[in-house]
Amino acid sequence: PAVRSVIMSFQRYGIWGVEWVGLQNFRDLFAWRDFYTALRNTTIYAVAYVVANITFALGLASLIFPLSNKVQTFFRAAFYLPRVTSAVVVSLVWAWMFHPSFGLLNQVLAFFGLPPQPWLASPATALWSIILAQVLTMPGSGIILYLAAIGRIPETVYEAAELDGASGFKKWWYITVPLVKPTTLYLVVIYTITGFRVFTEIYVMTRGGPGTSTVSLTLLIYNTAFRDFNFGLA
Repeated sequence: PAVRSVIMSFQRYGIWGVEWVGLQNFRDLFAWRDFYTALRNTTIYAVAYVVANITFALGLASLIFPLSNKVQTFFRAAFYLPRVTSAVVVSLVWAWMFHPSFGLLNQVLAFFGLPPQPWLASPATALWSIILAQVLTMPGSGIILYLAAIGRIPETVYEAAELDGASGFKKWWYITVPLVKPTTLYLVVIYTITGFRVFTEIYVMTRGGPGTSTVSLTLLIYNTAFRDFNFGLA
């Protein structure tokens, strides 16, 4: 399939037939404004997704680790639960929460006397609202991996730091963070791939709108292939 997709990229391949066009699809692509919009949106989403997930995962794992094994097990299950729930279902819940009229978030704002916000209805806030939804869906896999990585750090290292008068934050910053770097690198790679492949959340909540303010590369590929039937350009 990968080889076939490369061959198709040099063809005008659609329901009307197949024609070899050479580099024309690439010329059309790099002259297409929507491509750069999708690339920008996807990059913003991926960077925010990676930074937020790494920060939350490491921070929460560091807070959970000192607790008892039973409590750790509870939090592992609680934070991992959204990952085994259908992404479509989670996205539908967030779409309801962002609804401008009866959504939960605007109801909370109204309770505090604040005006409602056009979360998904405004080009200025739609992409950031989707990012917010992903940030608040806690990175369960990252928390579990960080808990395992922290558990492998020898206790003697922390004891030596305590003898030198290190505070709790300094032990975390100078011992925990450096010694879990292999896990951090792995998660950065995985989250970057996941961030650039974002599709379901955008398709369910905004379909790439308003306008093209939330269109991603994967959504653009999907629309080009299955809406416009231009498989070569897709």
